[in-house]
Amino acid sequence: MTELIAFFSRGDENYVDGEIKTLETGNTEVVAGVIQKLTGAELFKIEPLKEYSKDYNECIAQAQSDQMQNVRPELKAYPESIEPYEAIYLGFPNYWGTMPMAVFTFLEHFDFTGKIIRPFCTHEGSGMADCLHDLINLCPDAKVEEGLVINGSRVYKSCKEIEDWVAAVGKIS
Repeated sequence: MTELIAFFSRGDENYVDGEIKTLETGNTEVVAGVIQKLTGAELFKIEPLKEYSKDYNECIAQAQSDQMQNVRPELKAYPESIEPYEAIYLGFPNYWGTMPMAVFTFLEHFDFTGKIIRPFCTHEGSGMADCLHDLINLCPDAKVEEGLVINGSRVYKSCKEIEDWVAAVGKIS
């Protein structure tokens, strides 16, 4: 099966384990890298053209404003096509109960009819929240599988959990 790992992730200052910490690599990108090693799938990073601030408080203000105004930020790039992919692993941090608005932009750019979407989410206590509901509404003709939820502060300790999930969803399809 031909697979793609599309993910949104942000390093710099992040809220981790109750503190603001600077991350060289965002938590969702860490999980995407583990999935890539397990599957050999191609990686694609979803990046807004206008980057979020490196400062955590400014970043969350920008991201929350985008969400409240239902903004679809322009992206730096898109994969040429998703046609060759049967399954798409879709990764994102939970932003106020849903996906970052850049992920909405990515999803609305393509037709996911007949595709399998395997969501994975990093969070600091809110889990998947409304992400699956929003994903199903955006991609009604795709098969949205049960997602993987990883606490951001535990990404480096979650390799076995990620491996088990990848093995399980691979058997489903």
